[in-house]
Amino acid sequence: MIAGLTAVGATETQAASGLFALCVATGLLCIMLPLATRMPVSFAWSTPGAALLVAAATTTQQFGAAIGAFIICGVLIVLAGLWPALGRAITSIPKPIASAMLAGILFPICVAPVFAAVEQPAIAVPMVLVWLLLARLAPRWAVPAAMLVAVIGIAVVAGPAVLASEAVRPQLQFVAPVFDPFVIVSLGLPLFIVTMAGQNVPGFAVMSAFGYRLAPRPALVASGVASTAAAFAGGHALNLAAITAAIMASPESNPDPRKRWVATFTSGIVYLLLGVGAGLAAAVVQASPPIIITAVAGLALLGALVSSLTGAFEDQDQRITAIGTFLVTASGVAVVGIGSAFWGLVVGGVLMLWLGRRATPAAAAARRSDDEEPGLDGQPV
Repeated sequence: MIAGLTAVGATETQAASGLFALCVATGLLCIMLPLATRMPVSFAWSTPGAALLVAAATTTQQFGAAIGAFIICGVLIVLAGLWPALGRAITSIPKPIASAMLAGILFPICVAPVFAAVEQPAIAVPMVLVWLLLARLAPRWAVPAAMLVAVIGIAVVAGPAVLASEAVRPQLQFVAPVFDPFVIVSLGLPLFIVTMAGQNVPGFAVMSAFGYRLAPRPALVASGVASTAAAFAGGHALNLAAITAAIMASPESNPDPRKRWVATFTSGIVYLLLGVGAGLAAAVVQASPPIIITAVAGLALLGALVSSLTGAFEDQDQRITAIGTFLVTASGVAVVGIGSAFWGLVVGGVLMLWLGRRATPAAAAARRSDDEEPGLDGQPV
């Protein structure tokens, strides 16, 4: 996200301000919406949107024009929430497709610890070993302990130079928006599309995969209003979380689905606290090997990956649909600037429509075997 803001003209201080604004806005959303809905509805900043900003470095170097595009994106998200037909379409994704898409999102992250152990063994190997030890002895503390090991390793590698940055001190820096039509079309509209397709649609799908029927209007309107407000301080876009939602909406958060909202509420408080340290966090993340940050997330998401794969393939008649969705999503391909999560949904929908409820060969064979089991009279049923 910091790299993306810098690419469209933000100074280091403005980029840190953007992170600060997004932390505060995300924290408030994660506190208010779970309280209102009693669901683990969670929010985050737009990761595909940040990737879009990096790719849009040639669009503008005037950060005020980028802020104008961010504001337009937030307004469009609000309008999407006020359009009932769009909300119904987003929340009606079938479970095999939703679960397979979530598994495809999680898979590249969950293999990151393997790559990290090869690329950064001094940090990653102790982190994984601590996780393995506590996964056996104290499972709930395994991920926090692994994260602590990673932070210590990053601090040792980066040294005191991290604290020398002027952006370390938390501050909000307001930027006057400039509504440049070219930048709005080139940056604002694509940011809206990738945020909706790459984050909000998967976010609703994740909630659906874990059995929650979240109404689109409050989630989209709230995130759109928060995005618009955060834009004045440098934040690009907020949306429903997908990856972190898979942690908080899963059984690992709480065995009782009715109590999982507490995890999201708690994360909102932590977001507010982290916002104070946004500048320092930005400096530490920039000093860290990227694979380490991803590897910590991968360890946290292994349970969610197992749950999503189970949900994707439990219906034998829809396993081809599920594997197609999974493969396209996990591939990471981007077409016309839209990420693989959206295209995984598209491919899954096409496969489901084309194949219908037709059984796979394995499922048909299993049913034939069941049908041929002897009945009470010794004849096949």
